[in-house]
Amino acid sequence: MTHINFRKLVTQKEVINILINLANEMGSSFCIEDTSGKLLIGTDNKVLVNKHPVKLLDEVVGWVIGDKKAETIAFLLSYLAQQQYEKKLLANELLDKYQEIDLFHDIFTQVTASLNPKEVARLVIEEARKSIQSTSASILLFNNNTGQLDTLWKDGQNGCFEKPLIQAQGIISTIVKSCQGEIVNDVFSDPRFVNNQVNFHSFICVPLITKKQVIGAIVIISETPTTYSTQDLKLLTILALQTAVAIEKAVLYEQNCNALHVAQEQTQQLQRTLYELQQTQTQLIQSEKMSSLGQLVAGVAHEINNPVNYVAGNLNYAQQYTQDLLNLLHLYQKYYPQPVSEIEDLLQDLDLEFLKQDFINLLSSMHLGIERIRSLASSLRNFSRLDREEMKPVDIHEGIDATLLILQSRLKQNERHQGIEIVKEYGNIPLIEGYANQLNQVFMNLIANAIDAIEEQEKPGIINIYTGLINEYNFQQAISRNSQLKDLFKISSLESEHQIFSSVFVVISDNGMGIDETVRKHLFEPFFTTKPTSKGTGLGLSISSQIIEKHGGTLQCISHPGQGTTFWIEIPVEQTIRKSSETNVTVFQPTL
Repeated sequence: MTHINFRKLVTQKEVINILINLANEMGSSFCIEDTSGKLLIGTDNKVLVNKHPVKLLDEVVGWVIGDKKAETIAFLLSYLAQQQYEKKLLANELLDKYQEIDLFHDIFTQVTASLNPKEVARLVIEEARKSIQSTSASILLFNNNTGQLDTLWKDGQNGCFEKPLIQAQGIISTIVKSCQGEIVNDVFSDPRFVNNQVNFHSFICVPLITKKQVIGAIVIISETPTTYSTQDLKLLTILALQTAVAIEKAVLYEQNCNALHVAQEQTQQLQRTLYELQQTQTQLIQSEKMSSLGQLVAGVAHEINNPVNYVAGNLNYAQQYTQDLLNLLHLYQKYYPQPVSEIEDLLQDLDLEFLKQDFINLLSSMHLGIERIRSLASSLRNFSRLDREEMKPVDIHEGIDATLLILQSRLKQNERHQGIEIVKEYGNIPLIEGYANQLNQVFMNLIANAIDAIEEQEKPGIINIYTGLINEYNFQQAISRNSQLKDLFKISSLESEHQIFSSVFVVISDNGMGIDETVRKHLFEPFFTTKPTSKGTGLGLSISSQIIEKHGGTLQCISHPGQGTTFWIEIPVEQTIRKSSETNVTVFQPTL
C-alpha cells in the first residue's frame, strides 16, 4: 500500500481550484471518491455513472465519477498523486541522509577523539547495535604475527558472541580477503555453512580497509531470524571506513607510545650504566691512587721512623753524658780555681757559663723536635694504613687531628693567605665502626677544599670543626655556632627520625667565598670541578660521598655566596652488614 493521503491531496485549495476550472473549460461535471466510496469532492449524482480510477504506482487510490471527459481529471489527479509521492520520498530520503550524516558526525567525532583502539571499537560497536538489530557484534583485527583475526572488542546479549564467531570464522576470513562487505540473512540455506553446525541465523560482515591494507572486519550477528537490508550494509560500510582510519591512527599512536616508552627505558638504562661506569672508574682511580699513595707514605713514614728512633734513643744518653761532663767540669773549677793561662784564655773565648746553660736547652729542643717528627711519622702511618675487609672501631677525633697535622704547612701564613685559624669543638662521642683510612680521606678532602676556598680571599681564614652525637640539644648548639646549619635542619631527617643517639655528626665549615646553588647541586658528581685542570680532578667530593654512604651515613653541603661553606657528615655509630643477593656487594646500613 503506498503511503499517501489521497483525501488531503484532493481537498487542497489549489487542487480544487484547478479541478473546477478544468471542469468548466470542458463543460463537464464530476465528483471524487476514495477507494472506500466516501465522497471527497462534488455531490452524489445518479446521472454520473462512469468511474475513472486515480492510480499511484499501478495502485488505485481514488475514483473520479463523471462522463467521458472526467477521465482527464482522473489522469491529472494521478499525475499530482505521483508528484506528491515523489516529493515525500525525496523528503524522507533527505531526512534519512541528514540523520545519517548527523549520526556519522557524532560517531566520527567520538572515535577520532580517542587514541585507544579498544575505546574506538567499543564506541563503533555501540552505535552499530543501536541502528542495526543484532544479538552480538565484534570488531576483529589481523594479528601480524599469527595471520589470524583476533577479537579487539566484542559485545553481545548474555555474552553470546564467542561461539558464533568461531563458527563463522572461515566465512569471515573469505569475506575479508574479498574486500567486499556481505549480508547472509539465512546461514542455513547458504552452501558455505552446509557442513557446519551453527546456532545463529543471520550476519553482516564488512572489512576494515585503510589506504594501505585490510586490517580487520566488523561483524554483526543475529541468532534470531533477521533480514538485513542493503541500507544496513551501507551503514555498516560507512562505519567501517571511519573505524579503520580511527583504529589505524590509534594503533599507530599506541605503537609510538610503546616505542617512546622503550626508548625512555633504554635512555634511563644507559644513564644508569653511564653512572655506574663513572662510579666504577672513580673507585678504580681512587683505589689505585690510594693504594700507591698509601704504600708511598707508609714507606716514607717507616724510613723516617727508623733514624728518628735511633736519634731519639741516643739523645737520652747524650743528655746524660753531657750532664756528667758538666758535673766533672764543675768539680775541676771547684778544686782547681786557678787554671793555667792557656785554659783561662779558652774559657773567656768560649763563654763557658752561657755554653753550659744553652747546651742543656739545645738538647731539650732537639728532643722536642724528634718527638714531633715521631708524631708526624705516626700520623702518616695511621692515615695511610690499608683497611682490611672488616670494619674496626675508629676514633673520629684522632683522624681529624692526624689530617690537620699533615696539612699544618698549608695552615700557616704564606703568600696566598694570612694564616688559617682552626677552631675545634669536639663533643663526647664514642668510637664508631668503620674504615679509618677512608674516613681520614674524607676529612682530608673537606679540609683541603676549605683551605682552597680561603686562599681565594684576603681576610684571615677560619675553619670550624664541630663533632657530637645526633640529638636535638647538640644540633641546636651547632646551629647557634653556625647559622648555615638552619638550612640543613629544614631538609635533615633529624627532626623526625634521629631521636636516639645512634649517629655522630661532624661539621666542617669555612669563612671562604661560598658557592652558588647551580654549582652546589653538582658538587658530588664524579669529575665535576670548578678548579683549573692542574688543581683538581673532580673526584674528591664524589669519593667522599661514596665513602660516607658506604658507612651508612650522609654527606651534605650548605653554602651561600659570600657566607662560606659548611659540610655536614652524619655517620651511624654501629653498622649492620646486609648482603645483597642481586649484586653480591656488601652494603652497610645504620643500626637504629
